[in-house]
Amino acid sequence: MKNALFSLVIATALAAPAFAADDHAPKHGGVVVETKVADMELVAKPDGIVIHVSDHGKPMKLTSASGKVTVFNGKDKTEAPLALVGDKLEAKGSFKVDPGAKVLAEVALNGKPAVAARFTLK
Repeated sequence: MKNALFSLVIATALAAPAFAADDHAPKHGGVVVETKVADMELVAKPDGIVIHVSDHGKPMKLTSASGKVTVFNGKDKTEAPLALVGDKLEAKGSFKVDPGAKVLAEVALNGKPAVAARFTLK
C-alpha cells in the first residue's frame, strides 16, 4: 500500500510542472509573456499586431483596454496605438517583424495601471 501511495505522489509531482507550463504555451502561434496583471500573447504580422490576454491560460474578459506597441528591428523603430477589438488588442500599420525583433507593449487593462510587456519575436 505504501508503495502504491508513494508512486501516486511521485507521478503527481512530476506531472504538475507539465500542467503549469501549458498555461504559458502560445495558443495563437505567437510569443507569450507573463506580466503581473495577465499573460499576454503577441502575434506579429507585417500589417498588424494582435495581443491576446489570458489569466493562467484562460481568456480574460476585457471591459476596457488601451496602450501602444513599439517594434524595434535593428535601427528601425515603429510605434502604433493598441485598440480593444472584441477580446483582444490590435495595432494596425506596417511593421518589420523579422525573427529577433523586439516589441515593447505598454498596456492598461480593465482600468488598472499600465504594465510593460517585452517580447522577442521568433
